[in-house]
Amino acid sequence: MTAKHTVKLTGNFERNLEELEAFFVEAEAPHAFDALLDELTGTVIPNLESFPGMGRLFLERPTRSVEVANGMARLTKQLGSLAKDGELREYVMTHYLLLYARIKGTDYLLSIRHQRQLSFDFQTLWPASP
Repeated sequence: MTAKHTVKLTGNFERNLEELEAFFVEAEAPHAFDALLDELTGTVIPNLESFPGMGRLFLERPTRSVEVANGMARLTKQLGSLAKDGELREYVMTHYLLLYARIKGTDYLLSIRHQRQLSFDFQTLWPASP
């Protein structure tokens, strides 16, 4: 049996969860947040511990505009400054997209968004260097 990989939550991921919880409480659907937590703890995190490379590579998505190409180049550079062999991956859940980074044997959960939300907030994840 192979060893389990480490999965860590980032501050941004925790803030995303707080935002989702507030949204569901306001929508009078706290059960939806409970279901999300069950899916994270019962399926997603155990899957990543056993199969950390299971998510699709985010930076291999096709670029269809100059803006996206520039953003992808910036992300590639930022990820490379953290780790030469780092990867940015997406995990597709039932109703959510989860973004995680594989860096030096650890998976860092970076962001989670409902599939109806437009995109991940990369400015918050990796602000521009001074």
